[in-house]
Amino acid sequence: MAEEQEMPVVDRSYQRAVELTKDPVRPQRSNVPGKPMPGMQQMPTLNGEAHLTGVPSIYGMKEWLGELGHSSQDINRLNVIHVAGTKGKGSTCAFIDSFLRSHGKRTGSPRKTGLYTSPHLIYPEERIRINFKPLSRDLFAKYFFEVEDVLSKGTGRRPRYLQFYFLFALHTFIREGVDAAIIETHHGGEYDSTNVVDSPVVTCVTTLGLDHVQQLGSSMESIAWHKSGIFKPGAKAISAPAIPEAATMLRERAIEKGAALEFAEKDLVLPDGVMRLEPDVLRTNCSVAISAARAFISQTAGEKTSQLTDSDIISGIRQWSWPGRFQIEIEGENTWYLDGAHNDISLTAAANWFIENVKPATSSGAKVLIFAQITKVREGGPVVECLARALRGSIKHIIFTGYRRDSEAAVGRSEMTIDLPNLQKVYRETWQKVQPDANVIIEDTIEAALKTARKLGSENEGMQTLITGSQYLVGPALSLIKPDPEAH
Repeated sequence: MAEEQEMPVVDRSYQRAVELTKDPVRPQRSNVPGKPMPGMQQMPTLNGEAHLTGVPSIYGMKEWLGELGHSSQDINRLNVIHVAGTKGKGSTCAFIDSFLRSHGKRTGSPRKTGLYTSPHLIYPEERIRINFKPLSRDLFAKYFFEVEDVLSKGTGRRPRYLQFYFLFALHTFIREGVDAAIIETHHGGEYDSTNVVDSPVVTCVTTLGLDHVQQLGSSMESIAWHKSGIFKPGAKAISAPAIPEAATMLRERAIEKGAALEFAEKDLVLPDGVMRLEPDVLRTNCSVAISAARAFISQTAGEKTSQLTDSDIISGIRQWSWPGRFQIEIEGENTWYLDGAHNDISLTAAANWFIENVKPATSSGAKVLIFAQITKVREGGPVVECLARALRGSIKHIIFTGYRRDSEAAVGRSEMTIDLPNLQKVYRETWQKVQPDANVIIEDTIEAALKTARKLGSENEGMQTLITGSQYLVGPALSLIKPDPEAH
């Protein structure tokens, strides 16, 4: 009698799931220029028009959802609030989630919220949250492999990284039975993979600025066209205040798509002197979130007369948090200011926030910047120049680093494709053109950068350090400055 062969043990752990998210189901890539797909709107000719290349991210999403067994109706039953914009998408989504949870605690509706954002700050499960708690690691692995097992067996073009993550999030929300899903776009809106949601309850556009110009165009008109692509017939559209040319485009797109558009001014219910609402950009984001939550409750309450109350709003602000965004951590005589800003508009806001906070301080103590942004030289140089001018000489010591940790033997994917030493040389030269007397230091790892900042503090009766440039810097830095005791 032949011996039975043992079945191979398949690793379906959280750790294996995280490894596979970094290199999910391999797509069959195409380098052909982008072209209109059936049922997709073609971008009109605009000033600063971006030339679409490759296959739009939304392409294939419905088919992959179908492979997973999910229909458009399944997605619509999630009661989606869809959020696009250039600056403040993440914090706005977190405010919306907080207000809905406050209302749910009081009234029982919504019972369960889902929140999808990207990128994560420290751990991958932060991208997919239930009632604001990151998905448990057991559920992360369970739902990941349910999606991966199906999509890895398909034929033809397969999902790319962000496409896969959003399919993973939708699958999770459906399995978990959330009755309100707040979804942040990746890039743009019209062609974004998250725009597979065809009947959201509410759509939002946060503050607009020039970002991802190769994809979205170099004019505010073009940016607004892409972002407002998430507007849908019958869904209330909320926007942060916008400059005239962007506001005009948003209005035109709302009419075109059959959406009622509201520009959310700063809400009068917001209390003064609350740290969670500083700097002022957070008040704008919070006001957009209040309008969105009110519209959502109005649309989903049915015959109930419930509404978002002032007490719901105050409670929502008190419980709100968004790590890595205008975050202050005090460590003895040293103070860390962390913000994941990465473009001109958000870096200027981060610089102003830092200056405002250090203004009351005495002249003693080192003022330090830790900055990392791994991108093409032609994009990184202007960003660093913008930050140098925004800080207006308020910082003497400048530390440029990468995203690598001491524990990582190899550099990350972005550092493999970019000549980091050359990029940092450009950063040094750019900064010293603006501030010739700056003490510019290059460090290989995030730990080394933090150690240097602390050393400057020990030599100068303490220090105040701004850490900014990328979430991929701020997240690891925060985990080192304030380790999570529950991390495992």
